[in-house]
Amino acid sequence: MRISKTTTKSGDKGETGLGDGTRISKNNIRINVLGEIDHLNSILGWAAVNAPKNIKVDLELIQQDLFNIGGELSIPNSNMNLLTKGRILWLESEIENLNGELPPLKEFILPGGSELSARIHIARTETRNTERTLVALFVNENRNDLHLVYLNRLSDYLFILARKVQSKENLKEIQWNHKK
Repeated sequence: MRISKTTTKSGDKGETGLGDGTRISKNNIRINVLGEIDHLNSILGWAAVNAPKNIKVDLELIQQDLFNIGGELSIPNSNMNLLTKGRILWLESEIENLNGELPPLKEFILPGGSELSARIHIARTETRNTERTLVALFVNENRNDLHLVYLNRLSDYLFILARKVQSKENLKEIQWNHKK
């Protein structure tokens, strides 16, 4: 099903439609997960706005992955397999490559640094929110472990990417000072 009309008025009574046509309450956990994915996707789009081309391309690929996860979740009990294991392997490879160019962490770091690094950190924390909401959905439903693994790797990737951006901009990481 594709969007052909933005204002349908079909949700005026607190229900919405899934991809298979089923109507459910807008407070259903599945809708909550889909909303979290949408929110994360928007944050990634915001992060990509002023990013260098290579980062922008990677973030847009991740946005496509999130649409694939959302597409699968919007049609319960389907085996669409829009998200592939190859995308997780890509994230793992990127994590390894980027992390290999960074100094080891000795302590937790404060999120921030530059505008782009801070935006990526916000995307990372929203990834964790999305992951937690997805876990809540999977408590009572069949789970697609690829979705969980992908979001877990994505938060790791975004953490490393934020560090890499900050490093390329020659900004010092501020470590947590727990001794104050």
